[in-house]
Amino acid sequence: MAVADPVVNEALARELGLSADEWQTLLRLLDGRIPTYPELGIFSAMWSEHCSYKSSRIHLKNLPTEGPRVLQGPGENAGVVDIGDGWAVCFKMESHNHPSFIEPYQGAATGVGGILRDVFTMGARPLANMNSLRFGELDAPRMKGLVKGVAAGIAGYGNCMGIAMLGGDCAFDACYNGNILVNAFTLGVMRSDRIFRGYASGPGNKVMYIGSKTGRDGIHGASMASAEFGEGSEEKRPTVQVGDPFTEKLLLEACLELFETDWIIGIQDMGAAGLTSSSFEMASRAGTGLELRLDQVPMRETGMTPFELMLSESQERMLLVAKPGHEPDVQKVLHKWGLDAVVIGEVTTSGRFVGLFHGEKVIDLPIQPLADAAPKYDRPRERPAWLDEVQGRPLPPDLAPSEAEATLRRLLACPTVASKRWIYEQYDGTVRGNTLLGQGEGDAGLIRVKGTDKAVAVASDCNGRFGYLDPFWGAAHAVAEACRNLACVGAEPIGLTDCLNYGNPEKPENMWAFQQGCLGIRQACLALDVPVVSGNVSLYNDTEGVSIFPTPMIAAVGLIEDAALPVDVDAPDATALSKVGNRFCGSGFRAPFDAVYLLGENRNEIGGSEYLKLRTGSVYGPCPELRLDEEHGLQACLREGVRLGLFRSAHDCSEGGLVVAVLESAFGGGMGCQLLLHRGGLRLDALLFGESAGRAVVSLSPAGESALQALCEAHRVPFAKIGVTGGRHFTLAVDGSPLLDAPVAELQAIHDRVLPEALEHAG
Repeated sequence: MAVADPVVNEALARELGLSADEWQTLLRLLDGRIPTYPELGIFSAMWSEHCSYKSSRIHLKNLPTEGPRVLQGPGENAGVVDIGDGWAVCFKMESHNHPSFIEPYQGAATGVGGILRDVFTMGARPLANMNSLRFGELDAPRMKGLVKGVAAGIAGYGNCMGIAMLGGDCAFDACYNGNILVNAFTLGVMRSDRIFRGYASGPGNKVMYIGSKTGRDGIHGASMASAEFGEGSEEKRPTVQVGDPFTEKLLLEACLELFETDWIIGIQDMGAAGLTSSSFEMASRAGTGLELRLDQVPMRETGMTPFELMLSESQERMLLVAKPGHEPDVQKVLHKWGLDAVVIGEVTTSGRFVGLFHGEKVIDLPIQPLADAAPKYDRPRERPAWLDEVQGRPLPPDLAPSEAEATLRRLLACPTVASKRWIYEQYDGTVRGNTLLGQGEGDAGLIRVKGTDKAVAVASDCNGRFGYLDPFWGAAHAVAEACRNLACVGAEPIGLTDCLNYGNPEKPENMWAFQQGCLGIRQACLALDVPVVSGNVSLYNDTEGVSIFPTPMIAAVGLIEDAALPVDVDAPDATALSKVGNRFCGSGFRAPFDAVYLLGENRNEIGGSEYLKLRTGSVYGPCPELRLDEEHGLQACLREGVRLGLFRSAHDCSEGGLVVAVLESAFGGGMGCQLLLHRGGLRLDALLFGESAGRAVVSLSPAGESALQALCEAHRVPFAKIGVTGGRHFTLAVDGSPLLDAPVAELQAIHDRVLPEALEHAG
């Protein structure tokens, strides 16, 4: 061993993140032998929360992961879902929260790079990216720089890769002041019979390292992501990886070229824990062993040690097992693209990982026992004592009609409600020319599958305030809203991926919230008939003991089988009247004098709303009700209405409530609307700004109103005409009393200027 290696003992193990019990388990696996320093590093990475899911595995098993379209569920680099005619889509979402808080540009950029590799290592060409971002209050320390750095990092990596940024969501809340969330999603398209998996099988087969060289960046990254932030967290910058999208683009094209051959047995991205996780996972899945010559690993820095080589999280690297005799062929392809391709070892029958460094054995560990013996904790869970008070706190008096206009203007200026155009305009949403609906154009992004009539929709959602008020229903709401957004563009949900962002699992209230979130996702998925095919868990999202709100991000993927086929506007069917031309739908109003309808039911709910936070400065009240049977009917109604060409626009009601949803459709269409509402016994603020679930605003030709009535009655969906499009003003009347008359352009200016004014001149 190198002289510089420290003495291995329990104290060092604790320093690297292992508990006293885990240290004893490690010793038992090694029959009492003290591990070498690189062996200890392997244990600390493999048994970190980030890699082992030791606190979450027992709860993740509750998620429904099977379905008739599922070709690959959780357990591989990404999930794969059949879309018919020999095609499949591959997708996954992952977090890069801690790195992005420490170093926003590189943290966000390498988050994009990592999720891209997870998808193309399965054999898919990446087609679309998406991101879900949560920031603190804009005036919080460092926050403006974090927003700017994260947006620039996402743009810098994704744009260079030539992948369309198709959608995403962004919200702001004080709970994220010390721990922002950066969740990245990628979807790729592939032939359904050409799925590549991470298996190191076939004793004697060569193990190859391909891609970029290894450096010292990212060491301890998995351990850093498995602990709370505290004072001095910014000193962890060395654990943040440094990305190079131009190298990744070369690696992508090289891998896709390899996938056209029959030379590859297995391939795995070197993600969290780098060479450690990729090698152990590949061998564990195959039930084999590995012998690697670590000194053969391509290095970009001198004097690197076995510990550093095994734990580095340098980007743009893969581990590959080639069929015998094809190693030179693999090298030829990689060298053509200017990348390293080196044989560093072989598959064995030993069931052990043996690492050699200049001929000396520095690692000798059992693979399957190490993987099987990874801790699995059923941590204590307890419903928080404060939750009853938060849910039951009395609501303020109802909003006075005279305050409606001023409240709406203030609400439009709340960062969560305000336009995110300043962020998403930095992203390329149309590269490669397949985008049908980009950001700001529809409730979901929509992209065609070239060479087919199919289109794939993607949407991401989660309201952390709902998760705070009720972790079960907050998680179910996230599933419902993501799928509702798909329905608004006309897509059927075919699969979900999730990124479960929670606080320190060693706190019983956080573990209770996590368990409830998994159960809520399960219930919503079963009700809406959509499986979870991949995902990620991010725990320890705490700073100095303060946890974020439970934030289970949901990314939903939907399918339109015949998006390229125009609606037959000459058909005798009275529903085919709007002449939209395609079987998908945007969110902006499209024509003057169209009827505006609300589908779904307004309810007396303002708990957890942006309005209530604006008015009182607090998040409290009952979480809005979610009636999953009614949600199922609404989504079916929306899909059918879009498919028949009945709707000219469709937009769900979420943050800001009904009036904000109508205004967003007005902004998207560049025209006004005369909104006529009836209270029906509701609070005025609940009617205008409540965030009840299960609602969508649609517009259609007046000639289609009878068809809409028949459609809604068939699906048992409540409906009400609430307005008419046209003109340059937005007017609002409730029970015949005028409350607002303002130019749409004036209201849109309020909505649009929030982030530019806050960020463009920020340091």
